[in-house]
Amino acid sequence: MLQQQQTRTNSRGEPYVIGPTGAPLTLKDLPPPDTGRWVIRRKAEVVAAVRGGLLTLEEACERYSLTSEEFLAWQKSIDRHGLAGLRTTRLQQYR
Repeated sequence: MLQQQQTRTNSRGEPYVIGPTGAPLTLKDLPPPDTGRWVIRRKAEVVAAVRGGLLTLEEACERYSLTSEEFLAWQKSIDRHGLAGLRTTRLQQYR
């Protein structure tokens, strides 16, 4: 299970967390609010941002027009199956 990350600050004073690829992730690096195609990386970035404190669950749901159940399902899939659990094409295998 992934643990809550700590928010850090970069040289420009921007808060960041370590994203799913291992690179720093700031609010500017998150997917745009009008994202229509949710690939694994984008879902994982939003989950990492919430876990790291860049966004609250409520802010993420409002920003991306998600239900809290949808976000929590992403988080649960990552915890249980890693990033591969976010694949919509493999959804039946991971249930």
